[in-house]
Amino acid sequence: MSSSSFPPVRALGRGAGWYRGDCHVHSVHSDGELTPEELVLRARTAGLDFIATTEHNAAAAPDIWAHLAADDFLIVLGEEVTTRTGHWLALGTGPGHVVDWNHQVRDGRIDRCLDQVHRMGGLCVAAHPHAPYPSGDFMFSFRGFDVVEVWNGLWTSDRPWNADNEAALAEWGRSLAADVRTGSWRPAMGNSDTHLEGQMGTPHTVVFSEELSTRAILAGIGSGRSWIAESAEVDVSFTAGTGDRVAGVGEQLATHGGRVEVRAEVRGVPAADISFHTDGGKVHRASLPGDGAGAVRWHTTAEESMFVRIEVRHSHGHIAALTNPIILI
Repeated sequence: MSSSSFPPVRALGRGAGWYRGDCHVHSVHSDGELTPEELVLRARTAGLDFIATTEHNAAAAPDIWAHLAADDFLIVLGEEVTTRTGHWLALGTGPGHVVDWNHQVRDGRIDRCLDQVHRMGGLCVAAHPHAPYPSGDFMFSFRGFDVVEVWNGLWTSDRPWNADNEAALAEWGRSLAADVRTGSWRPAMGNSDTHLEGQMGTPHTVVFSEELSTRAILAGIGSGRSWIAESAEVDVSFTAGTGDRVAGVGEQLATHGGRVEVRAEVRGVPAADISFHTDGGKVHRASLPGDGAGAVRWHTTAEESMFVRIEVRHSHGHIAALTNPIILI
């Protein structure tokens, strides 16, 4: 099968920067209602730079997606592996490769499937771990998975946040302290799980990448150099600094025992509530003005906080954005 039948693995002329993408979408070749052409059009309209093809238990069809990629838009090959005991995303799979979905918790075959994806240089994502339908509950251990999808879009696109996402976020947040302590934490990501019109990009992941390529995007997601937004109208800058040293989301800050200033800048979320979270739970909150643009500062030390992350919520409580942590050492 010719590699030209599939989209290129690199978009030309796009260097290091922040890129927005949705890594969980379905077309008419799975059980979605949109064609690949319509999905790419909706993604561009939503302000995205990339998407991943994640048809249910199937590889991206050859000669379908290749002509839709462009110098300024990347299409990552992938699959949603739907098992009886949970769904997961295989991102960055090879052309025509299908990951076996005929496994479940009781047979212990999950590790072999994860290894297949890792050998291709891909990422394994635990998808919507508390989805309220048969097989939606993620019963596998997170061990061996690279990323957790803590925010998954809904089939009713006017309700982008619900109790299932709240449970997934809380579970991931609780695990961070133990995982950061051992030096091996799993980043969070958010995807729309688009099946229907009006869902694309709600939410999506904003990732810092050295270039707009499959390899670099997956490296950014896997390292946690990313945050999640409900739309391209939302922008977040999140840093921690001490002395002349500054770290961003997903990075480590060597504090040398010094006092750390954590700074969050947000745009696009009117009257938002910003909360700061550490291994001690929610430690600080502040409100943004009505125009949705503002900055909040908070201070801590590595002795007090192993990490810091933020959540940005609307006045009604639904998430507008959240970040992966900055690690303090």
